Amino acid sequence: MSGGLKRDAGVLGLILASLGGIVGSGWLFGPLNAAKSAGPASLIAWAIGGFAILLLAFVYAELTTAFPRAGAVIALPKLSHGKLLATVMSWVVLLGYLTSAPAEATAVVTYANNYYHGLVSPGGVLSQSGFLAAVALLAMFALINTLAIRLVLRINGIVTIWKLAIPALTAIALLLARFHPRNFTAHGFAPHGVAGIFSAVATSGVIYAYTGFRQAVELAGESRHPKRDLPIAIIGSVVIGCLLYAALQTVFIGALSPHALAQGWGKLHFTGLSGPFAGLATLMGMSWLAVLLYIDSAVSPAGTGIIAYTSTPRLFYAAGREGLVRGPFARLSGAGVPIVGVLAAFAIGVIFLLPLPSWRAIIKVVSAAALLSYGMASVSLITLRRTMPVARYPRPFQLPLAIPVAGLAFIVANFIIVWTGAHTANVIMLYVLIVAALYAITQRVMYGGFGHLEIAGAWWIAPYFAGLWALANLGPKNLTAGTGALSDAALSVVLVLFSVAILIIAARAGLPDPAEAKASIATSQVQIPTATKI
Repeated sequence: MSGGLKRDAGVLGLILASLGGIVGSGWLFGPLNAAKSAGPASLIAWAIGGFAILLLAFVYAELTTAFPRAGAVIALPKLSHGKLLATVMSWVVLLGYLTSAPAEATAVVTYANNYYHGLVSPGGVLSQSGFLAAVALLAMFALINTLAIRLVLRINGIVTIWKLAIPALTAIALLLARFHPRNFTAHGFAPHGVAGIFSAVATSGVIYAYTGFRQAVELAGESRHPKRDLPIAIIGSVVIGCLLYAALQTVFIGALSPHALAQGWGKLHFTGLSGPFAGLATLMGMSWLAVLLYIDSAVSPAGTGIIAYTSTPRLFYAAGREGLVRGPFARLSGAGVPIVGVLAAFAIGVIFLLPLPSWRAIIKVVSAAALLSYGMASVSLITLRRTMPVARYPRPFQLPLAIPVAGLAFIVANFIIVWTGAHTANVIMLYVLIVAALYAITQRVMYGGFGHLEIAGAWWIAPYFAGLWALANLGPKNLTAGTGALSDAALSVVLVLFSVAILIIAARAGLPDPAEAKASIATSQVQIPTATKI
């Protein structure tokens, strides 16, 4: 079957899809890791992460309603800058998306190690049996996603209601059982300073948790009423996620025994640490809650893994439909599912488990890759506002102060990418260089050169990636694990100036006449005659 995706996704399904991505393993491990990195100031880390993602959510709210396509994260760069930029970004997007489900499978296995010993080594790395268990989970995620989208969203809706109920119940139960206000000043509110807060945002699971909002973006092509539903789903899911995580971090800090903090936040320790909330519940005599949490430690990450394998195949589908990859990726099953993409996501996910066999190692790469791809939406919005003025091409949803908001979103995303550290930057740069070399070879062999590529719209991506890599490696040792050539203040100034320069260059490099984008927005205006603002 090669027809279009079915528009079976309503607003509730879209909200639950995004919340299903946001509330996964992040809530199980994020509060503990953030507290170790930043102490009570971890609350600020969640606020910074939520603010960053909310900015990007506003940007996507305008773009996805104007151009409601499956795989929007790579379709949008193609509309604004051409096929080559979309191809390059598809590599980055795939890196983030394909490692998301393995991260969730690893989280399930890690928590399960508390009652099935031997799945994870003392260092947090999967054992052979743990690896096989993670592979089995990935297979289950893929199998569920062979169903029609309405059935997948229905299953996800049921799972997500559970996933929201258990964290909310946990927050209330812990708050009522024990709360030590003095914990918020123990060893200082920000014991590791600003660097600890920034590190918590990027490497403790904070930004990783929030990136789940992308699910509604990827399902834009299957929304029944994109003008109305997409802004509500994208922005609403981020706001709900922010409130939930702020509550969880607060009760986690308040529920800790002062004895657990005796050696400081960096050495926070208590029995059952590998399953933080369940361990706390057990220590407080709340065995009923501990049982629920151990069940949830399978349900929450599994639900996120399922929805990750909902969006990732649609990325393959978008790449095939847009002509970025060859093969059967643009074909759909009888149920309207990009089945080849589902199988590819599973196979590559298994491969990624080999070099990244721990939750913390995976989420750093996922977070950086996700923000690299999401930040590109800001570039597309600013470029399309220039080449397609709203006076002539009104958007169904028009973002007020769009240029400043998109610019700020891009800058903040770049900061968090650099904060993930030099090692993560090296991994991503090596990955991009290898894929770029393979791509160049295939283009040379198949076409005899590179004249057919839209290089004018994509050349700036090379100095952009190289600049972020260099800044991460030159950054302070206590923040990016770099050489320390740049202090915190110097890094901040250089990064802002660099981001603004890249934005200006990228906007000017956009397609002078984005015909495909104009045709797409004209179609959406026929279906959606009025525009809305916020």
